[in-house]
Amino acid sequence: MVKKIFIVLLVLGAGVVVFASTRPDNYHVERATRMAAPAAVIFAQLEDFKAWPTWSPWEKKDPQMKKTFSGPPTGVGSSYAWKGNKEVGSGRMSIVVSEPPSHIRYQLEFLEPFAAVAATGFTLVPQGDQTLVTWAMDGSNNFLGKVFSIFMDMNKLIGGDFETGLSALKMVAEQETARRAADQAKAAAVAAAAQAAAQAAARPAADAAGSSGSSGAPAGSSAAAASNSTSAGKHRAKSARP
Repeated sequence: MVKKIFIVLLVLGAGVVVFASTRPDNYHVERATRMAAPAAVIFAQLEDFKAWPTWSPWEKKDPQMKKTFSGPPTGVGSSYAWKGNKEVGSGRMSIVVSEPPSHIRYQLEFLEPFAAVAATGFTLVPQGDQTLVTWAMDGSNNFLGKVFSIFMDMNKLIGGDFETGLSALKMVAEQETARRAADQAKAAAVAAAAQAAAQAAARPAADAAGSSGSSGAPAGSSAAAASNSTSAGKHRAKSARP
């Protein structure tokens, strides 16, 4: 009986090995969504690892995840390492390409629960008052990866996280866009009020200057009239002499 069970397990194991060898050598996962936000606002969330907790799907799986940041705050060379629970494992991610605000690419190194390396990144394409954001990941399947793919759909597994992350990123970016628009409207209103106040303050001075000019005109006219009257009187006196 034991021998039969061993033979069955051996056959099944061989079958898994053979089937795994037929699995693709590479995998590609991609998801996209449109966001009512400028590409620059979205890109700012992607190039700063310290901004990721507000939208990253993995941060939600382990809020107590330990993180270590290194390199510059943003741009090529910026990186962070994480170590968390069994859902997020441990690993490291670094920015290897940064072309604001249209494209950013990372090298993703998984250490636990298994070692693997993948390339992931975002592409941002403006479309009117919206931005099409595409999140993609590419990697190679070693033998263990191929075996794993027999039982787990990588596209569904990783794609689900991408969808969750893009939805959260959309909310964060659109809220930031609305906040900036409100700040700009407020600043414009303050500037308009200041301009109106300055114009109102200048109006009395202008009116006073105009009033002074008007009062001076009749005085000059009266003096001229008096001078003309005196001249006329002298002329009549001369004419009356014998």
